[in-house]
Amino acid sequence: MPTLDRPLHRPLGRWTRNFALAVGVSCALSIVAGAESKDTDKNAPKDMPVYKVDPFWPKPLPHHWLMQGVPVMVVDKDDHIWVMNRPRDVNPDEIGAASTPPRTDCCVAAPAVLEFDTEGNLLQGWGGPGYVPGWPAEGNPRPGAGAEHGILVDREGNVWISGSARGDTIMKFTGDGKLLWEFGHRGPRPKPGEAAQPVKQNNQDTDIFPTGIFFFDLDEDAKEIYIVDAKRVLVYDYDGKFKRGWGGHGIPLSEIDNDPTPPYDWKTGAPPDQKQFAPALHCVHFSTDGLVYVCERGSNRIQVFTKEGKFVSSFFVHPSTPSRGSECGGPGSTTFGMCGTTYNLTFSHDAGEKYVMIADGTNDKVWIHDRKTGELAGSIGDNGRMAGYFHWIDAIAIDSHGNLYTGEVDTGKRAQKFVLLNGDKAKRSRPHE
Repeated sequence: MPTLDRPLHRPLGRWTRNFALAVGVSCALSIVAGAESKDTDKNAPKDMPVYKVDPFWPKPLPHHWLMQGVPVMVVDKDDHIWVMNRPRDVNPDEIGAASTPPRTDCCVAAPAVLEFDTEGNLLQGWGGPGYVPGWPAEGNPRPGAGAEHGILVDREGNVWISGSARGDTIMKFTGDGKLLWEFGHRGPRPKPGEAAQPVKQNNQDTDIFPTGIFFFDLDEDAKEIYIVDAKRVLVYDYDGKFKRGWGGHGIPLSEIDNDPTPPYDWKTGAPPDQKQFAPALHCVHFSTDGLVYVCERGSNRIQVFTKEGKFVSSFFVHPSTPSRGSECGGPGSTTFGMCGTTYNLTFSHDAGEKYVMIADGTNDKVWIHDRKTGELAGSIGDNGRMAGYFHWIDAIAIDSHGNLYTGEVDTGKRAQKFVLLNGDKAKRSRPHE
């Protein structure tokens, strides 16, 4: 079987791609870590997870549905993969079948909430603009990143979603899409055609989320909702009552400043190892040992806390990448690419969750760091359009057998599955992964 070896991004070694002929073409992607030399395999940690991409997951969608940007995904207790799909990311040339009469044979934008099984079958789809009053980015035909942004499925099978546009909040649905409850704490939503005014941070205000809710997680045992916003982590009960919060390195809310985080010269090195958070905070997750992990994209950093907000540790993720400043583009930018390396994360399948796996939509990799030391161990992927590559990876999740799922936004517009090859075969369900 022929192989192609080539160097990885510094300081790692190689990435081996194996090609095999079966029914069609299947791609096998495996990772190795170590120094950038030809003799790297012996330096790779023996317990490093090794993955093979499944190029046939998911299966083609019915009804000429077309997947759009995938900012987040989650695996439930039944190993069903729930994908948040942003229908309004669609381009006119993709939805010729949506007109009356149809202009072309295909396609229409898929619903916002898509449920798949591990074989890639679509089980159901629902939601999207106008689905219920207050749906994310209501009234905005082209919200881009300021739209659907969060999804979780609790033990009872209820689906929680959030939006990152002004006036958005968390909404709770049954598994088949019936609205049950909303969190409230909405800020004002601009009127149609009205230009949004700049919002000054107020990290001491726990009543209103003026720019929506990018990301949240649930501690179901404690019945608490964890939200990352601006320069803080906030915790509420299931009735929406505020309980506690903290800033970077565990500082009290009262000590968080409300000024924009200044830029830095990324060409001279890593972001400053400052105490306060640098927005955007892009994820919050719990490890099985009860620690809280926060993706601090504005500093290329992961910060770790106890559930009471005591600072435990932090580590940088590919710190040479710019994380903020004037040279940061966004969707549609023709001048600069995105900034920041910590878009989302999940944990390895082993019982101790030795590794934390971080989706980096700027370098288009999944970085694998030792969870205890923060040291870089390896990576998966690279920038590209083929199976196993990424364009603007934003979502990452893992099922009970350790298989990895990823989602891409911008023009990536897809979900992928990576099959774990060297796991211990144990089934371990992890909440909200």
